[in-house]
Amino acid sequence: MSADTALARITTALHRRGLTLDTPPAAPLPRGSYAHRGGPGEPGDPAWHHQQRVEVALERWQRLTPPRYTHARTTHPGVSAWADSVAADQRTAPSLLLWGPTGTGKTHHAFAATHRIAQAGPPRFALTFTTHPDLYSALRPGGHDDGERERTMRRLLATPLLVLDDLGTARESEWTGEILYRVINHRYNQQLPTLITTNHAPAALPGVLGDRIASRLIQMTTRIEITGPDRRLTR
Repeated sequence: MSADTALARITTALHRRGLTLDTPPAAPLPRGSYAHRGGPGEPGDPAWHHQQRVEVALERWQRLTPPRYTHARTTHPGVSAWADSVAADQRTAPSLLLWGPTGTGKTHHAFAATHRIAQAGPPRFALTFTTHPDLYSALRPGGHDDGERERTMRRLLATPLLVLDDLGTARESEWTGEILYRVINHRYNQQLPTLITTNHAPAALPGVLGDRIASRLIQMTTRIEITGPDRRLTR
């Protein structure tokens, strides 16, 4: 191929792109900028990345939620407001204590709140759910090997969002008290959102859990009373 033929082909290709041989080179991108920002619905588009986070969070929520609560959606304004605060910034959001009689829907509200958080597509969504009795069962010596118990404890301490259901229904002892204190105290100090349900009024918690646990729970939580008839008996 002659030089003239090659130059003609290059010129034709440039014209197709609206360029000429005299077009100056593009200015370098600022440090830290992306070489490509996708259009709407493409990688690089902020809305696209948000939608990806929503889908991942909802898939995790669906996988971790018991079948009875997979359709739970919150209509309680206080619970919704708390969920929105966690979705906006987990580092500054308080924990939540839902209390009231048996069967009023506290666990339903808890899973509905976590669904609302997942639906907001936070930068990171991870959820650990346990009941108070199951917490002790998973950590009790003799039930699992030491490595498994320690991994379970680390997950309870560090998970971005912990749901602790039916607080106050397990039989307390010196050992259980220390286990619960370790979990609550760590999450209190690290300001990690924890959603707790209980049949006990906040004023009764010192007598049920001891002063040092109750004191931290009261300070770290927004407290919402859930009232009404026992839904399980009225269906």
